Amino acid sequence: MYGQGRNEALVSEVLATNRDKIFLATKFGFRYRADGTTYFDGSPAYMKTAVEASLRRLRIDTIDLYYAHRVDPAVPVEEMVGAMAELVKEGKVRYLGLSEASAASIRKAHAVHPITALQNEYSLLTRDVEAEILPLCRALGITLIPFSPLARGLVTAALDPEELAPDDFRRTLPRFQDAHIGNNLRLTEALAAVAAGKGITPAQLALAWVLAQGEDVIPIPGTKKRKYLEENAAATDVILTTHDLATIDGILKQYPDVGQRYNEGMQKLVNH
Repeated sequence: MYGQGRNEALVSEVLATNRDKIFLATKFGFRYRADGTTYFDGSPAYMKTAVEASLRRLRIDTIDLYYAHRVDPAVPVEEMVGAMAELVKEGKVRYLGLSEASAASIRKAHAVHPITALQNEYSLLTRDVEAEILPLCRALGITLIPFSPLARGLVTAALDPEELAPDDFRRTLPRFQDAHIGNNLRLTEALAAVAAGKGITPAQLALAWVLAQGEDVIPIPGTKKRKYLEENAAATDVILTTHDLATIDGILKQYPDVGQRYNEGMQKLVNH
């Protein structure tokens, strides 16, 4: 189970009677300015404040997996992870994780304290981690936890970009804009045809593809509805053959103009 910030209060109700059945992960780092904008603070001082707030909201004594939501370029990663390691010694945290970190930062962090998990975006449309991050994680024994494995809904074939709310942040992402959305909708249609041939949904195909990348890759699709939760969970039963995987790769090569996953401003917050 994953909780963060305001969601933690809701998670605490489930934890009250099911703590021994739940592996809980949460993060720290992003803060709000007075004008409502966010910034990342990876300082040990803020981390200590953040973890106490999480424990209080969750009404628990120990967080199973504690992530740094980003790597703060203003704070040496060794300093940040060193402070996180103190939480392990104090029994407030069991395992440490990073999110959207560069290979160099992962190496430095792991040398200070073992990193158990790395969150990075990984999906049919986002495969950057395959070049360096995923091989490094495997060399160090770090589990990859892909977020947005459904490419923020694009690969579900159930999303109409024109119907997104005016304030939906996806409207700011290159993949949802005119330069790339035509390519991505055609790609999605081709993938949906493969899914239909297997008797599964496009979302299940996309999740099965991520799961097929290795047992050390554990995607975390988000959803607000039970029916999608059940649909996503059923993807674990989908078996993709070598032919299926080759077909999917062929489609991705046919429609390569997917665009960047973040806009310029958001991109500056990753890969430190």
